[in-house]
Order: sequence, then structure tokens, then C-alpha cells
Amino acid sequence: MYVPFHQLPASARLWIYQANRPFTPTEQQALQPVLQQFATDWTSHGRALAASAVILHHQFLVIGLDEAVADASGCSIDASVRFVQGLEQQLEIQLLEKSQMAFLVNGEVQLLSRQQLKQAISNGTVAVDTPYFDNTVATQAELQTKWPAPAVTTWLARYFSPGNL
Repeated sequence: MYVPFHQLPASARLWIYQANRPFTPTEQQALQPVLQQFATDWTSHGRALAASAVILHHQFLVIGLDEAVADASGCSIDASVRFVQGLEQQLEIQLLEKSQMAFLVNGEVQLLSRQQLKQAISNGTVAVDTPYFDNTVATQAELQTKWPAPAVTTWLARYFSPGNL
């Protein structure tokens, strides 16, 4: 059962898939009914799930689930991953590859590998207050309050200590 993303409760469970490139405006428009249909049809052991899916910051596919209505099962999670894999093939985009970190730099999402991160910190592209998208946030509440968050308030804090620069 589809639920508008902004109506998911703070406790809603989330899965964040970071794209290796921004979704184009045309892709985003075409995806709206596809994402809504996925959320409408998503089930767990025959029970409808109260779910939503949305593209955020033109770069992230976020699937949300109100587990107070029904929990996701292993099979339903597998179904969501198959859905994401289908989007990857259809759009020629990577959503499941996790080696890049995403920062908000000058209003744009910038992807960096770990190797590029130290250089970006050294040259000032990434600073302690640069917003970092920690895609491990697990709930709607965390998404609203910690995504993105200043890099120094995340696991990246160690990169800003004098010995690591």
C-alpha cells in the first residue's frame, strides 16, 4: 500500500540507494509512477506493506516502510533489491555499488572515493562542516535530522584529526 513519503512516521525503516550519477529530470518524472507502483504492490507474506519510494537530491533512491503496519520479511527485502536491480538495468545507473561517499558541495552532490577524500580535505573541498550523506541512516527521523550531517559529526571525524591529514 503506497504512503506518500512525507507521511511515513518517524520510526519508518529506510533503505537508501546512492546513484553513481544524478537522475535526469526526465528519469525522475518517469520514475514517479514506477516507484509508487512498487510501493503499492510490495508485500510481505501476502500482507500489504505501508511503503513509499522517492528520489532525493536527484541522486538517492530512498525506500521507506512503516513497520508498525507490517514488517518486511527476507523475501520482501529480496523483492525490493530485485526492483532496484531492475532500475539499474533500465536506466544504466548504479545504485547498489557502495564505494563512493556523497557530500553536498556548493549545493551539488559530489561523489568521492576514499582515496579522493584525503585530497579533498587537504585542498578544502571537504571541510568539517561539509554535509555528508550517511546512507546507513535507518529511520525517517534520522533522515530528517542527520542526512546530510556535517562530516565531522559522522564516522568521518577521524579524517579531520591532525594525524590523518
